[in-house]
Amino acid sequence: MYMLELQKLNAIELRRRAEQERLAGEARRARRAVRRAARESVRKEAEGPVSTDRDRFVHAA
Repeated sequence: MYMLELQKLNAIELRRRAEQERLAGEARRARRAVRRAARESVRKEAEGPVSTDRDRFVHAA
């Protein structure tokens, strides 16, 4: 009977740890997504408008 109780406690502890790992993974993915979005927005702002003046350079012969 004692071994059965230990096994049940061990199973409960393993489920708790698995849930913690899952939540930690979700938090990591969320932080990465926020950083990625911030970098992307900064990159887009830094690019500025694209020049449409096609006659600025001489055409190759």
